[in-house]
Amino acid sequence: MDGPSGSGKSSVSRGVARALGLRYLDTGAMYRAMTWWMLREGVDLGDPAAVAARCAAPVIVSGTDPDGPTIHVDGVDVAEPIRGADVTGAVSVVAAVPEVRARLVDLQREVIGEGGIVVEGRDIGTVVCPEAPVKVYLTASPEARARRRSAEVAGSTVEAQQEAMAKRDTLDSTRKTDPLSMAAGAVELDTTELTLDEVVTAVLRLVAECGGHTSAGVGDPIHERT
Repeated sequence: MDGPSGSGKSSVSRGVARALGLRYLDTGAMYRAMTWWMLREGVDLGDPAAVAARCAAPVIVSGTDPDGPTIHVDGVDVAEPIRGADVTGAVSVVAAVPEVRARLVDLQREVIGEGGIVVEGRDIGTVVCPEAPVKVYLTASPEARARRRSAEVAGSTVEAQQEAMAKRDTLDSTRKTDPLSMAAGAVELDTTELTLDEVVTAVLRLVAECGGHTSAGVGDPIHERT
């Protein structure tokens, strides 16, 4: 499950995993955890070489229970601090460092290798697991994404979130290593006008059909990429 911020990846992925009795992995949380550690250690994030030199140090462990996913760094529960403004503002810079991506992709593949899992991120279908039997690219209008995110962040406005997301979209889609893009063979699902239950139902239908051609029947939101 790939897509930009605010498209609904986390809620949908957890809903699908719960419905199918599968595990769940939020790869974005791993990049946030790495960023949190870099900030705590005082690493100069403006120096890619410095980030690369330190990225092998933190021990990052992701829990895979869709009802209560966890993320620990060096034994510390960082589920809350990684969602702070400081990490949010810096994660795209850290995630653009090739050595960081290589380290975390290895960790992600280890978890995926245990089987039975729904994985969300920005390069899952293109890089991490291109052989996945079902690949979904979630999207939504900038306004819808900003509304959703502002509802999650106390004191934030839709306008501020839309501006922040636009900047992050640019960083994520233009980075040299593993940029955000829709994988070949992926199915695009526009969630702008859909409820969470409708999106989960649409994805479950795709899973049931093993990623083949489908007719969603909910406002025609699904389009298979050729």
